Amino acid sequence: MSKTSRGIFLVSAGSMMLVAMALLIKQLGTRIPSVEILFFRSALGFLLVLPFFVRNPMEPLRTKRHGAHLIRGIAGALANICFFWTVAHMLLADAVALQFSRPLFMLPLAVLFLGEVAGLRRSLIVSVGFLGILVSARPFTAGFDPGVFVGAAGAVFSCWVVICIKWLARTEPTRVIMFYYSLWTAVFTAIPALFWWVWPTPAELVLLIGVGVLGIYGQGLVTQGYTMADAGALVPLDYSRVVYAAILGYLLFGEIPGPWNFVGMALIIAASLTLVLTERRPKPPTVAGP
Repeated sequence: MSKTSRGIFLVSAGSMMLVAMALLIKQLGTRIPSVEILFFRSALGFLLVLPFFVRNPMEPLRTKRHGAHLIRGIAGALANICFFWTVAHMLLADAVALQFSRPLFMLPLAVLFLGEVAGLRRSLIVSVGFLGILVSARPFTAGFDPGVFVGAAGAVFSCWVVICIKWLARTEPTRVIMFYYSLWTAVFTAIPALFWWVWPTPAELVLLIGVGVLGIYGQGLVTQGYTMADAGALVPLDYSRVVYAAILGYLLFGEIPGPWNFVGMALIIAASLTLVLTERRPKPPTVAGP
């Protein structure tokens, strides 16, 4: 396989694994609190990261960026709690589509905190995406769904995750970033998880382990895939998660998005894709979902 073909394969496989993870979260979310699911995923992720430090076990302790790791952990925990909650309580396709709204929020944050100039074209594109979020919520109908704004909040926290990773990547190896992310997320979710704890059945425990494994390796495959081929060819494959989620949501849970859902999802995805693919100096986008 050529390098581009390998990239396409990895992104496609990783995207399917992340959709499978969302399916398990939705199944578990009928009985297990979202924060408990995230605790299991984080704790398992921490255990899976430890083998990277067999030869140099003190490496994580030598970091001088404890504050940045802490902020990244807080932002990542909040982003994932929002995502897990939307998967458990909303249509699966809507929850996944809201994950991909992150580029819409990166622009105003860059303007506010990095001094970037938005420009008319990008401002209009972002406005279309925000309109999609509003349409998905259906605020002027009897079917108003405030959960959409929980998903949007998760996208904002995900933006902070991206910013923190960019700061940390200047001095920190990826394995150290993963170590502290898993550690802090497990710590932050441990207390609320204990407060709302529901003992999982043996079958649910298997699914919880599956959430951790699929999430970690799915993100890893997508990230690795982006290093092997042009982002313009791979981004649509990653965004195809919304299509997978819609099909599987219908087949497994009988979910049928209404017309407002379709319009909202279309506007969000179209605006986000346009932003990602038309930037002057495109870079491989980070995986949706921290």
